[in-house]
Amino acid sequence: MVYDAEKGNFRIALSGDSMLTRRLSVFREEGFQALVKLLREADAAFTNLETTVHSPDEGTPGITQGTFMTTAPSLLDEFKWIGINIVSSANNHAFDYGEGGILATIKHLDEAGLAHAGSGRNMAEARAPGYLDTPNGRVSLVAATSAFRPWNKAGDQRPDLRGRPGINSLGFRTNYAVDPTGFQELRRMSRELGFDLGKERNRRHFYSASEVPDDNESELEFLGSKFVLDRSFSTSTKANRRDVEDNLRWIREARRQSDWVVVSLHCHEFGGKSLLKARKRTELEEIADFVPTFAREAIDAGADLFVGHGSHVPLGIEIYKGKPIFYSLGNFIFQNETVGFFPADAYERFDLDVKATPADFLDARTNNDTKGHPGDPLYWENMVAVCDFRQRKLSEVKIYPIDQGHGRPRGQRGRPVLAEGDVARRVLERVQRLSRIHGTEVAIKDGAGLIRV
Repeated sequence: MVYDAEKGNFRIALSGDSMLTRRLSVFREEGFQALVKLLREADAAFTNLETTVHSPDEGTPGITQGTFMTTAPSLLDEFKWIGINIVSSANNHAFDYGEGGILATIKHLDEAGLAHAGSGRNMAEARAPGYLDTPNGRVSLVAATSAFRPWNKAGDQRPDLRGRPGINSLGFRTNYAVDPTGFQELRRMSRELGFDLGKERNRRHFYSASEVPDDNESELEFLGSKFVLDRSFSTSTKANRRDVEDNLRWIREARRQSDWVVVSLHCHEFGGKSLLKARKRTELEEIADFVPTFAREAIDAGADLFVGHGSHVPLGIEIYKGKPIFYSLGNFIFQNETVGFFPADAYERFDLDVKATPADFLDARTNNDTKGHPGDPLYWENMVAVCDFRQRKLSEVKIYPIDQGHGRPRGQRGRPVLAEGDVARRVLERVQRLSRIHGTEVAIKDGAGLIRV
């Protein structure tokens, strides 16, 4: 053989959402150093960069009810120090500082030499793969997000007008099935509240047929949602077909241009039985049904693995045609509480005046750490996956549980270390249980999960 890459041996470490606001390279705990070693020993180490990388003079605050995430450009060296070398920038925080923030993130990632995909100066650039060269072959990444607002999407180029900076979108639609009694009540409300006439007026105005579809005896648009007549109540989701086809086109491109193809999806949407029973977000255990469909199509188009994130907790793993699908790896670096500044809108949500500080805002938002992320330990118990390929085939997947310091002070928590004891057991048993939904058996041995293929 001329090249090592011809052997088809490859190792990739995969992590979930990273919200980095503090240095990493100063810490020496054994569990942290062991985690760093795992990342550095892989040919490629991936994370979802769930933040905007910018200086104070780059970008302006957008509109969100979440954290306005900021990572200082100098902190990208900390990612490189722990071994991260390829990142997704397609997620709901990419647009926290508007188009200027998108462009700043791209600029700083390029200057840092970190391979990236998922955002761009226009839609073609946002959908295009990012590439990383490793001793064992060229790696490509196609990254999309289903968690976005309409103005976050990148825009297509035209011969007469440039595109719009933004993210690579994978839009979807939720259908709500209701029984005959419920459907008739919805029709009556739509009629009596004047919504039917409002839709008729819009159809006679500038709106397209797809924007104001006709209702019929079994389908109804009501308050922006689609309801369908059925015998019982249920929900289902379907991805935007144009987004799917465009992403598959770039996955096929990546297959021809690289040795290893990674597809990333940031997703906040859930489905399954837990959607109708869960009282807390951490009790949601199955991803929305459009995601498995897209993941399998991505592998059929040439992806070697599919990595999901966005749920902030681990979900199950599927092995499809010998390729791994991770429906969510949860959080990796969870430092969204040590952001230096928040815009006025954030403070106003909690009736805080101009003298309030970031800690005042965070205390109000979490009711002094009793709700939201600080109020539930499951948000702080996640995983890193390491996939080994031999002779171009997946050999094994190892699941390493990580502990991000729930209950510690804000200045400490959020940095991952390899988990031990009860935390490790809870993570592995959760992944084991949720993977069985997809027909995958995860063995637990020596404090890690193992899938042999």
